[in-house]
Amino acid sequence: MRLLGGRLGNGLVFRAAWTMLKAIMRWMKFLKIGSVVVVCAAAGVAAFLIVSDRMSQPNPPDRATLIAKARQYDVHILRDRFGVPHVIGARDADVAFGFGFAHSEDDFATIQQVTLAVRGQLAATDGKSAAVTDYLIHLFRIWETVNARYESDLPADVRRVLEAYADGVNYYAALRPEKLKRGMLPVTGKDVAAGFAFKMPFFYGLDKTLRGLSNPPEIGSGNDEKAMLFAGGSLAVGSNGVAVGPSRSADGATRLLVNSHQPYTGPVAWYEAVLESREGWHVAGGFFPGSPFMLHGHNEHLGWACTVNEPDLADVYRLTINPADANQYLLDGKWRDFEKSDAKIRVKIWGPLIWTVHRDVLWAEQGPVLKTERGVFAIRYAGMNEIRQPLQYFRMDKAKTAGEWRTAMAVQALPSLNFTYADEKGNIGYVYNGLFPARKEGVDWKGELPGDRSNLIWRSYLPFDKAPQVWNPPAGFVFNSNNTPFRATAPADDMKPQDYSTSLGIQTDMTNRAWRALETYGADAHITAETFRAYKYDLAYSARSDVARLVAEVLALDAGGDAEVRAAQEILRHWDRRTEVGNRGAALAVLTCQPVLMARMAGRTPLRTIDALRTAIATLKTHFGRLDPQWGAVNRFRRGKVDLPIDGGPDIYRAVYGESQADGTLTAAAGDTLIMFVTWDKAGKLSSESIHQFGSATTDGQSRHYADQSSLFVAMKTKPVLFWQAQLAGHVEADYRPGAGAR
Repeated sequence: MRLLGGRLGNGLVFRAAWTMLKAIMRWMKFLKIGSVVVVCAAAGVAAFLIVSDRMSQPNPPDRATLIAKARQYDVHILRDRFGVPHVIGARDADVAFGFGFAHSEDDFATIQQVTLAVRGQLAATDGKSAAVTDYLIHLFRIWETVNARYESDLPADVRRVLEAYADGVNYYAALRPEKLKRGMLPVTGKDVAAGFAFKMPFFYGLDKTLRGLSNPPEIGSGNDEKAMLFAGGSLAVGSNGVAVGPSRSADGATRLLVNSHQPYTGPVAWYEAVLESREGWHVAGGFFPGSPFMLHGHNEHLGWACTVNEPDLADVYRLTINPADANQYLLDGKWRDFEKSDAKIRVKIWGPLIWTVHRDVLWAEQGPVLKTERGVFAIRYAGMNEIRQPLQYFRMDKAKTAGEWRTAMAVQALPSLNFTYADEKGNIGYVYNGLFPARKEGVDWKGELPGDRSNLIWRSYLPFDKAPQVWNPPAGFVFNSNNTPFRATAPADDMKPQDYSTSLGIQTDMTNRAWRALETYGADAHITAETFRAYKYDLAYSARSDVARLVAEVLALDAGGDAEVRAAQEILRHWDRRTEVGNRGAALAVLTCQPVLMARMAGRTPLRTIDALRTAIATLKTHFGRLDPQWGAVNRFRRGKVDLPIDGGPDIYRAVYGESQADGTLTAAAGDTLIMFVTWDKAGKLSSESIHQFGSATTDGQSRHYADQSSLFVAMKTKPVLFWQAQLAGHVEADYRPGAGAR
């Protein structure tokens, strides 16, 4: 692994241990002492290294102190019959503390992993596969930024929430020390802030930029997938957001679909909760492990859905290195020294044995530097040195009007993401959000840039009102399904590409889901509550989709004398481009198309179409004995004891992304997860429904809520969101006050 190619050691301790081990081995050989003694000697050295490493680490905090800290909070947690926590307190800080505790009850394992990851300490517990994550923390200067800006950039009310959430996690962990990994406690507000700072740039594809610098990239070969997942990248390709205003609703209501596509488990999997304080923080929606803020969902007055967008927000500069001094690069005709630091990464070797790897971290004027087989590059990306994401989310959570929400968006701490908005007044909007660099016009920003010109280093971002956005279009609807912002509503109301500089790097692509949104929501002038829901669960590929084009490629192939290829072509010729569980053509189509299309989207060289078809044929014949099994026999949803056929598929509005199994089936692992249908009626009264693919107990296989929503999810049904305390009457299964016993 290239990351581990740096110099090894941990100062004098490890050099002394290594010298000792070599000396022992020489004497063993000279004295012809047996292998048992050698093993014992090696074990002694290993023990010495373990003890030395432990002594170099800070002592864990006193658990009694962490438990006693709970006395400063007064919070009430009510679990409804689905186990969803409703966290109620007088102060925002009380609610944040209670939510940290409740969140930990359901998913402490993931919160712990996320915390160690954003500290750059994950490899010490998870081994070398996590070392890339730790290196990226150093490379992006996450902690230098957090330590320098935590007090100045985050107001006191935001810091109180971050620190209270951390206290809730600490309280839970102190009560259950058997679940702790070494070095986890105490969690701090800075840890929570660092998580936001690290993850956000990966949502617009910074991982693709890093991987594209070399083959294999310097950041790792085969081991970087975990790093990108912890950062938020490498997600299932998808998400939907739709808002319909009163003029397009048959009953004059305003409706919002919240439908992000995420992995089913892990650091960027959704968790559902309702939070309510008497200081005006009352939200219901989705949270990531380690986040105290509702990331999308709704409050009483307004709501929003997020989808991933991919504007060009990162630039790569090829540096010229001084042939006489590898620590210098050329800028404006002068040699400049790299800023250099040492990343100390503790890597678990075996059991308790940890070895410290040292890796140089270089910075140029442009930003972080990577030395690769193709050359030396500096990267400048949107969101560098930014930690105000918690501030923006908290202000969005508390906004009561469209104006307040847009003011929160104007904080401009979130480097990307589409936002689809709706509110009680009937306002709807779509924002192709991004920290768009104020780039020099007339420059091709898509490829590598010369690194010796300072006038190509952008220093600021365009203001929020320059981001592509449309508000209250006459057509009465807006949507996004990871497609170009220039198709966000009816054609007459759409934004025009010529109104935006090419330097913004705005995407122009369409997904199948985008085409289907136009063919369903966009074709219906009087959308009812029933059709709004039905369109969300659409199961078709559009005739304009990539899948339809690829199937056409398959049908155009010359099968020659290959009877199996001809039979497959005949099945696909009659396929209706739908993905119900009983469909007889979907399995062959999906297994053929998806490996090709996913490789194309990832920038990898795809299989030839004929090879993808033959692989699909072989899989279906081997495991199902026919080329046209029912789609539900192949496409499965599995969780604990639940094993059901599931409708939908990749890039379908009912999105299901499956992982291949040894028996030829696919097990759903990403796509539709937390889904919310939010409505404000003509009078502005709120109601909402939701469903989670599993349940609130995201990691506890013994809990009744481990999979209690799964059957509803597979059946495309929902449950009511009990937003108001009065709605909880008769639906509470647990009622408790964490920390109250110490009061």
